[in-house]
Amino acid sequence: MKKTLKIVAGIAVFIILVVILVFYLTSNMVDTANSFFKAIKQNDLTKAQTYLAEEFKAATDEKALKGFLATSALANFRETSWGERQVSAGGRGELSGSVTTESGSTIPIKMTLVKERGEWKIYSLRRPEAGLTTKDESVTPQPPSAGVATKQEPATSQKSPLVLTAKEASRSMPGKPEQIALAKRSMHDFGVSLKAKSMEHFRNSVSNLWQQQFSTEKLNEAYGKVIEAELDLSALDTIDPILDEEPKIDKDGVLTLKGHYQTHPKQVYFQEKFINEGGAWKLLGFHFRFE
Repeated sequence: MKKTLKIVAGIAVFIILVVILVFYLTSNMVDTANSFFKAIKQNDLTKAQTYLAEEFKAATDEKALKGFLATSALANFRETSWGERQVSAGGRGELSGSVTTESGSTIPIKMTLVKERGEWKIYSLRRPEAGLTTKDESVTPQPPSAGVATKQEPATSQKSPLVLTAKEASRSMPGKPEQIALAKRSMHDFGVSLKAKSMEHFRNSVSNLWQQQFSTEKLNEAYGKVIEAELDLSALDTIDPILDEEPKIDKDGVLTLKGHYQTHPKQVYFQEKFINEGGAWKLLGFHFRFE
């Protein structure tokens, strides 16, 4: 009985420590989100934009941001409550919760944040549309060349002044030949850096968003064991990879490719993530293994 109680107590302590750790790791994200809304409440859009990611600011001008906040009632912010917090090792986090306005109404909200120069910045902001609907009203960063959308599909219905959707941000799903080319190019660039024992070439080939989160030194550290293994991936340049799953573009406009190279005695499996920057798909995440 005592042993059982000790085990239960140990589990309880572990859960408490995990909760404390999550709150610790996400505290700066919450500070960024709350500071953003406080600046909005003070009608200081210039200050509010300092809490936005570079891609967000490039796609959303002050007028468009002001219009979105006005139509969503978020400009009447009083306080926030974040019930769900998530953070990943890649410098990406999410906050889900609600904003309470001065009138006492509650607005559900979801934020995606990214690390830029060591600080959390807001990458996307979403508010589920009220009433009967199958779509979300959202603010999502797009490649700078994409501009600001003033309407949302379907074209037959009127929408708010600012609706930037993940569909628009990601453009459209690339065709099969481009998917294969993207996978091969990423593996090639990674292999070049492994041979050079430096991730500099690889870093120069990835998305601006990833570059902002990881310096060459950090990538060298992250892939240190792989570099030390002195792997030669040049043989993969002459092989087309096989995609194991149907490529998907998620709500944030991130394209995921999963597949493998038919090599022997072991096969090379990979998972690569891309975002559309300036009309081109750029690498956001890279993982591979031998099986």
